[in-house]
Amino acid sequence: MSIFQDAILRFGRTIMSYAGDAVFLQGAVSAAANVIIADGDVDEEEVEAAIAGMRANPILEKSYDTLRIEQELYEAIARAKTRAGRIENLRFCEALAERPLSQRQDVFLIAADVADFGGISEVEHKALDEIALSLKVEKSALLR
Repeated sequence: MSIFQDAILRFGRTIMSYAGDAVFLQGAVSAAANVIIADGDVDEEEVEAAIAGMRANPILEKSYDTLRIEQELYEAIARAKTRAGRIENLRFCEALAERPLSQRQDVFLIAADVADFGGISEVEHKALDEIALSLKVEKSALLR
């Protein structure tokens, strides 16, 4: 098999592995939810920023429609209203810790874009710290 054929085969497998990636979806909505609820209320603009960020991600965009993303996001927001739920959301993020760095960074950046709506507050920075730790990414480098 030629190098070109091998590359195409690996690319096809990669794309197929992303189709319906529920673990990635749960990590993304959980990270966004923890930031959305960090200041104690659900800001509709932050929800819209989260959905837009997830729709822009090629893994999620190809695998899930907007309705499914919204449903999962609102479930994650409901969880985030309690301490136990926020910890559960962080566990969904931790499930991505062994994924490629680019995927972990994508999830963090979705959450960072949500936090950056109107400026990142102190409580949102704390939420981003926890998310970065669970995803094993460098917060300061990604926020530059």
